[in-house]
Amino acid sequence: MSTSAHTPEELETLFEDAFVTRDRTVVEELFEEGAVLVVDEGAPARGGREIADLATVMWDCDQTFMADPRRVLQARDICLIVAERSINVVHRGSDGAWRYAISLLSCDHTNTKEP
Repeated sequence: MSTSAHTPEELETLFEDAFVTRDRTVVEELFEEGAVLVVDEGAPARGGREIADLATVMWDCDQTFMADPRRVLQARDICLIVAERSINVVHRGSDGAWRYAISLLSCDHTNTKEP
């Protein structure tokens, strides 16, 4: 699976695909060094390894990420992506690839396992 997003929208799709395939390596590569991911009211995961660890916990609970950008606002190499269940700030690196810098997700609790 490619981890190089040429547009912010493509980054969202790659993140969703990584969740479907449960590929923690791809998840880690989709985030900038020092990026932060927060799910619901949880503690922030910082950096690729912690973010991949958090994704694994989400997968174990059958939680998903659905790419559903409603608004995409770009100013040069920074972009704000607003979706129904997420708000993301993404950045285009010197290599031209877009990566997450800040991601705030709200889990789809309708897809979680029953206790």
